[in-house]
Amino acid sequence: MRLLHRASPWRGLFAEETLPDPATFPPLLAPLRDALVCLGPDPSLKSSKAWQYELCRALQRLDLPGWRISQVLSDHDDWLYRRSILYSLDSLRSDGWGEPPVAYCVLTMGSLARHESLLSPDQDNGMIVADYPDDAHDTIDGYFQAFGERFTDALAEAGIPLCGGQVMARWPMWRKRLSEWREQFRIWTAGRIVKRVQQANILLDFAPVYGEAALADALRDTVVETLPPRTLFLDEMTELLDEVPVALDRFGRLSPDGREAPHDAALNLKRQGILPLQNAARLLAVMHGVRHVDTRSRLQALLAADVLRPALAQNAVEALDHCQSLLLDAQLTSLEAGRGADDWVDLRQLSDTDRLRLRHSLQQVGRLLDVARRAKPTLRC
Repeated sequence: MRLLHRASPWRGLFAEETLPDPATFPPLLAPLRDALVCLGPDPSLKSSKAWQYELCRALQRLDLPGWRISQVLSDHDDWLYRRSILYSLDSLRSDGWGEPPVAYCVLTMGSLARHESLLSPDQDNGMIVADYPDDAHDTIDGYFQAFGERFTDALAEAGIPLCGGQVMARWPMWRKRLSEWREQFRIWTAGRIVKRVQQANILLDFAPVYGEAALADALRDTVVETLPPRTLFLDEMTELLDEVPVALDRFGRLSPDGREAPHDAALNLKRQGILPLQNAARLLAVMHGVRHVDTRSRLQALLAADVLRPALAQNAVEALDHCQSLLLDAQLTSLEAGRGADDWVDLRQLSDTDRLRLRHSLQQVGRLLDVARRAKPTLRC
């Protein structure tokens, strides 16, 4: 059974600093070629972000599944991050700040780090700075504070909003020296204080997007070494799985919770479907020392470690794929109607077959949650 894609040329579309040249595309890729021609070779950050609608429609015409489109969208958001960072570094030089005083790594977090983002992400990012003497803090941290403010402002202007929870490199909480990050993580995971567990949960899904990736690798080493022995922390992490229930009633029928819903038939599929699945996979991954960040790779690693049975692992992957596809379609429809992309799916617009399949997908999420609630960490010598 194959749960993951093999290395794919789709993942290389936005790997370079310049956009792909549409003139090099074969006729088979005409929808994507035409979309890139419309965008132009040197678009602004704002027009690039708005162009993601055209990108999605082009990829759909090429019959890419929703999960692959989500990966490509996330890759494009990474490209926007890198462009914003390079622009901000240039502006710092122009204003007399010079070059970065020490090595650093900008991190993405959440759905973008997992490469599971769709059309409405806000900013979740951080920064690891190489260790330096305390007496240099004002000068060095002053540079990185200005840097963090500039690139997050640039992303906001492009259409990726500032994080309402302030999870951004512009704030000291999410911008630290490597040694400080290591100590911070140990503090967050030392017990079962809810706020600290929630903050650690955010950090657990991180990926380097620019700078010295070795700093991110070193922090990942700390995460894997610190967990799973932190049993009190993991107990609270398990309790937090019940914060938002899957959108099913006790009879297994579709049942949105109605929170902030635009109408009675609206289901927040991200909150009541995708997030619970991602949360369960994350918990199982940290319990068993899995280094992967994306949900598909975590599920494959858990299958390989005999933590999950093949049927459950496969069903969980298919549930994630299905929910991502449904939500992407809903976001594209919302944009076409002149509204913003959000996390709501209108159940009235689904056929009986689609509703039955959604019900089945959410049942698989529920089964994965049950496994996560019963799981115990693997303790290593």
